[in-house]
Amino acid sequence: MRVSRAWRLLLVVVLLCASQSLHGAGRTDFPARIASLIAPEKLATLKPGGANPRIQKAVAQLEEARLAGKRVQETAERAVTLAGYTNREAAALTASALIRNHEIAGKFGCLTPKGLGEMRRGRSPTVALGPYRGQKLSVDHIIPKSLDPGLDRVIANLELLPLRLNQRKSDLVGERQLSLARKLFAAGLLSREALSRVEKAGRAKGR
Repeated sequence: MRVSRAWRLLLVVVLLCASQSLHGAGRTDFPARIASLIAPEKLATLKPGGANPRIQKAVAQLEEARLAGKRVQETAERAVTLAGYTNREAAALTASALIRNHEIAGKFGCLTPKGLGEMRRGRSPTVALGPYRGQKLSVDHIIPKSLDPGLDRVIANLELLPLRLNQRKSDLVGERQLSLARKLFAAGLLSREALSRVEKAGRAKGR
């Protein structure tokens, strides 16, 4: 009888722990986790390339939120608010970039358990779908950071891209880069001097 009681007590403890674990998982604050990765004051302190693993981690958190039944868009928008993006345009551009990168990771088959395992650690997952299969899903600077080193730490300027495609793109400045530069300038994320350099690079390409 004593053994039976001991086992029943152990079972109760295990069930209670499991219940608390599940309850805690349901309360995981994904927006807060992402906010800690993209907060402007933290990004400003990073060394070159320091924001790249944060994009990987943020995308992994968005996927974790989706798997937990949360909407990706709402999670991203809440994260941006918590991170302190008070400028409406800057907040919208940053949330859009997070959502877009999550979509890109899914498109290339990187949101598998294995891919998420890499991204949670800030590493580049391996592309599992499409013509770039087998390559790493690296972080690209839409507007080349050579035109403004600060762009290396602007979330809205960072985009997941297969490594070979990223290398082929190089320092290209086309219509997309010009359009984004103007939006970043309007949002206070790019200086007028940097905008001028981007526009000059775009004109040089068009000659």
